[in-house]
Amino acid sequence: MSCFEEEGGWSLSFSGAAFLGLYHVGATQCLRERAPRLLRGARRIYGSSVGALNAVCVVMGQSVEFCCVQLLGLAKQVEQLSLGVFHPAFSPIEHIRRQLQSFLPPDIHVLASRQLGISLTRWPDGHNVIITDFNSRDEVIQALICSLYIPFYCGVIPPEFRGERYIDGALSNNLPFADCPRTVTVSPFTGTVDICPPSASANIQELNAFNASLQISTRNLLLGFLCLASPSSEVLTHYCRQGYLDALRFLERRGLTQEPVLWTLVSKEPPAPAPGTQDTGQSRGQRAGLSLNWAVPHVLVKDVPNFDQLSPELEAALRKANRSDPRPWARFRQSGPGKALAYLLLPCTLPFEFVYFQGRRLALWLPDMPADLWWMQGELRRAALWACSRMRDQLLERLSSPVASPLPPEAAPAKDSAQKPMPPAPRD
Repeated sequence: MSCFEEEGGWSLSFSGAAFLGLYHVGATQCLRERAPRLLRGARRIYGSSVGALNAVCVVMGQSVEFCCVQLLGLAKQVEQLSLGVFHPAFSPIEHIRRQLQSFLPPDIHVLASRQLGISLTRWPDGHNVIITDFNSRDEVIQALICSLYIPFYCGVIPPEFRGERYIDGALSNNLPFADCPRTVTVSPFTGTVDICPPSASANIQELNAFNASLQISTRNLLLGFLCLASPSSEVLTHYCRQGYLDALRFLERRGLTQEPVLWTLVSKEPPAPAPGTQDTGQSRGQRAGLSLNWAVPHVLVKDVPNFDQLSPELEAALRKANRSDPRPWARFRQSGPGKALAYLLLPCTLPFEFVYFQGRRLALWLPDMPADLWWMQGELRRAALWACSRMRDQLLERLSSPVASPLPPEAAPAKDSAQKPMPPAPRD
């Protein structure tokens, strides 16, 4: 608790979540409304994958409406594709690059060097690198692209940053500085994280992977699938609201709010503070830095009858982001007959769409083609040398091993060191 008293004594860390990044938006909005000093006074704001996108939005001071529109925009585009993420038109890196180039200010590298930290995974050794200094706006964009790049999901050739190839930062460090007690961690997966969904399973076993501790449960397995399968807008909206509630529970447990909001949502009276625990309604408890108040209830989205009363700004942003296209053709495509017609025409339209979008990607790849081809040549040479060295080592090992004789070894005569000479024979 003492780390929250001095400005700059804590940091924020957002995990990778792919399409579930809207959970970070809900948690950030709760911190902005209920405890703005946690965002203003943070020393660093770290992020991996889509968590880095949320971190840069926090550094820029973007509104919740902007974040919801940007993150839900990609999910709504995937919904319009007949094959989802398997459609040839699905290109998340290209979409995110266009968005970054359109809304990042010219001086973003100055702001990012003060507060932002982006987790990257170096190819091919898998070493984690956290970038905290940037020389230009293009470096910020390229670092974000590298942190979002999932191999074989976003492409085959990893992007380049400062002469080296990097991939998704969540593959080596999903929660930067999660083991530091002064870091407030946020993740949509249930585990030992400060802000995360409540556990609905009795299983206490955890999986420690990629610098993150996750509970082994069917819920987390389902969330891992939804991260890459692009759930519907309704599901993403649900997790955005849940992120708000989980952040509010974090604040109330540590006495960083002025009133117990969650107890009023479940229609219960808050219990009397026990000796030695922190009272969330008393400011003296905040100054004293006492133990956590574990009596704060777990509240789910279904327990909140009207989310407008809890956060009108968040609800207005979600409604605007979920607003459907009013044009007749767009409405027909989202209707049942329109989707059925799209699936029926898929054998005829898919070859043309494949040729069109692959040709478009080839045209966009032309400026980077020489460097990428040179990198691929080096990777093939390195793989060939590694295979040759392995074969050579195995051959030398077999040749240098001793050959066993097929005949059994002769039994050696027993030697008795204490054997005495035989006495002479008696004379007649």
